[in-house]
Amino acid sequence: MILRRVAGETQDIQGVRSRELELSRPSSLRSRIATLAAVLVTLAVGATALLSYVAVSGAMEDGEVLELEARTVALMRQTQYVLDTSGTDVEMLGMLVDQFRTDNPGYRVAVSPGENQPFVGDPVPVDRFARKGQGPDWTQETFSNEWVSVLRDGDGVTVALARDTGGVLAQDNRLRATLMGIVGLGTLLAALSGSLIARSTLRPLERLRRSVDRVRDSNELEPIEVEGDDEYSRLAESLNEMMASLNDSRVRQSQLVADAGHELRTPLTSMRTNIELLTMLHRSGQRTMMAEQELNDLEDDVTAQMEEMSTLIGDLVDLAREDVPQMEFEPERLDGVLTDAVERVKRRRPDVEFRFRADPWVMDADSNALSRAPVNLLDNAAKWSPPGGVVRVSLRAAKRSAVLIIDDSGPGIPVEERTKVFERFYRAPESRAMPGSGLGLAITQQVLHRHGATIAVEESDDGGTRIRVVFPGRPVSE
Repeated sequence: MILRRVAGETQDIQGVRSRELELSRPSSLRSRIATLAAVLVTLAVGATALLSYVAVSGAMEDGEVLELEARTVALMRQTQYVLDTSGTDVEMLGMLVDQFRTDNPGYRVAVSPGENQPFVGDPVPVDRFARKGQGPDWTQETFSNEWVSVLRDGDGVTVALARDTGGVLAQDNRLRATLMGIVGLGTLLAALSGSLIARSTLRPLERLRRSVDRVRDSNELEPIEVEGDDEYSRLAESLNEMMASLNDSRVRQSQLVADAGHELRTPLTSMRTNIELLTMLHRSGQRTMMAEQELNDLEDDVTAQMEEMSTLIGDLVDLAREDVPQMEFEPERLDGVLTDAVERVKRRRPDVEFRFRADPWVMDADSNALSRAPVNLLDNAAKWSPPGGVVRVSLRAAKRSAVLIIDDSGPGIPVEERTKVFERFYRAPESRAMPGSGLGLAITQQVLHRHGATIAVEESDDGGTRIRVVFPGRPVSE
């Protein structure tokens, strides 16, 4: 029972966590676009409705004020006419008030024939607004939910009109309700239109996603079909370029593995055979029956094969290292790198003369990678130069580039094979009996291209091979 309870509580906790993850999961792009469109349209409609309300409401109020003003002026003129024709006849003033009230329903009317004279008509709060003193006075204010207009001429004749503001407020409320309904309807239409816009806009993206999923599931880097010339099409083209690059890298890796396996198989088989032979001789006690020279030759053969494999594996590691992202470049003295490379190769080939000169030159480089390139080139030149031969090395600086020339004393490379020497594992027929993996120049070319340098194979002045490399950079004086 306890275990069941614990299991149930664990499931509940997991369910709560999954619900929290679902709640915290960001909404889809479609919903965000739809929401954004709805919000923007709602804000636009709301702002328009608000401005419309302010403008219409103000116009309605101004219209009411102007109408009240006009009716007050008309009442003053009629009152002055009655006073001019009949004097201060209260009965005539009462008839004027009744007639004006009939002609202007909804108004309360009051008139006074002079200063400190009683008002005839409806109770209007005249005393609150009419100032005492000489000269005309006109006041318009709102009091107790009424618009009150009081006008007094220079003789003290005073007229007053009052109208309830309820009618205008009702119109204002109707206007507000109408505009709110428009805003609500606009919000609903905005949400629907935003959803439609998001769906139609993201439909090409959905097709693109399905295409990418298909590539992922099939593990085949086939190009995605491109339709049109919009942003989605350009994105699909970029993805196609990326997949082409990935496919290229995959092909190169597969080719490297296949070539490496092929190159390693022969020395491994030979070394295995020799080791098995030595082991068999040792176990059978027949080592003494084999001539000492043969035994030494066999052991030397195994040692040479191990060195060949070690060299091949090192070259493969260097080649693979050049296929991955490298570290940032730093300023490097190229003439110093060449000096170190010449000294290293001299120690390995003391029977070859090296003639070397170099102008000062600085370039941005990966020091470890850059140092491998001239060593490979000089090793290749020394390998093809006979004993007593000469390897000429020169680095001449110009304003924007430096040219490295390496001439050997070998037989040279035929024109039809000069581009092939940079291929991985390529070895000329006459070089198959010589040590080497066929990777040195391929590695060198990769290193140089990564540093913005170019390399070419030519013929030297004495019929040997000339390697010409053009390096970017700047003179040391800069």
